Amino acid sequence: MKFLLGVLLTVFVAIVGIFIVVTSGVINIGADQEHSPMMFSFLETARNRSIANASKDIVVPDLEKVDIISGGADYKDMCAGCHLSPGVAQTDFSEGLYPKPPNFTKADIVKRYQTEDGAKQGFWAIKHGIMASGMPTWGASHDDARMWAMVAFIRSLPELDEAQYTMLTTRIDGDMMDMSFDGDMNMSDDESGMQH
Repeated sequence: MKFLLGVLLTVFVAIVGIFIVVTSGVINIGADQEHSPMMFSFLETARNRSIANASKDIVVPDLEKVDIISGGADYKDMCAGCHLSPGVAQTDFSEGLYPKPPNFTKADIVKRYQTEDGAKQGFWAIKHGIMASGMPTWGASHDDARMWAMVAFIRSLPELDEAQYTMLTTRIDGDMMDMSFDGDMNMSDDESGMQH
């Protein structure tokens, strides 16, 4: 009985101690302050295990048949500011976030997403976001097909050079396809511009 009371008292004191520390405001939550190695490892393990558990029942489509061009355009619009692109080593977003977002131009980083479990986990993270990390949830505004296209594009990103990246990420809409020029273009020194 004394042992049980000792355990309960220890648990109570621990809970009260944590409450006092949290409510005192002494914990620095600034994104420019790194976690201790132990806390970082704890949070990283919790994140990875949570995503692995939540994504385990997702069915991965044949990513070889997914349109990576639509995924590339979405990646450029929504992801490249944090996860970078060929020839871009950092952005204001990527430098200002903690923890740092993974750099998807690096083959060693993307290698984990090239497995079936990695594809599931990448899809889940894109769809649901990651709490308190800066990673938004894209599932609220995008259907599954668009998110799978981003997964497929990310898997190919380390192999792309800047020119290939630009080609695969340029969004061509109906207005661009319907453009036509009637008349001649005059680019002379004294009269530049288009004439219709």
